[in-house]
Amino acid sequence: MAMGDDGVAARELDLVGLNCPLPAMKTRRALARMRPGERLLVRASDPLAAIDLPHLCAEDGHVLIGLVREGAVIVVEIERGGA
Repeated sequence: MAMGDDGVAARELDLVGLNCPLPAMKTRRALARMRPGERLLVRASDPLAAIDLPHLCAEDGHVLIGLVREGAVIVVEIERGGA
C-alpha cells in the first residue's frame, strides 16, 4: 500500500503501458472489489486516463482525491464511493 497526498493509505494499481480503454476498465474492476471509503492510487501513461478516470469517478459515484502528472505518468487518487 502507498500513502496518498494526505497520508491516508491507498492500494496501488500500475497501469503504465496500457492504452484506452484498459486503464478505465481495470480501475473500475479494482474499485468494485474495494469497500466504500478505501482509496486507490492509479498510475497510467495513457494521456486519455486524465479524462477517463475523472469521468469514471463522476459516473460511478467515487471521489476523485487528486490527479497529478509525473513526467509521462498520470497519478490519480480515488476514494471508493458508497454505491
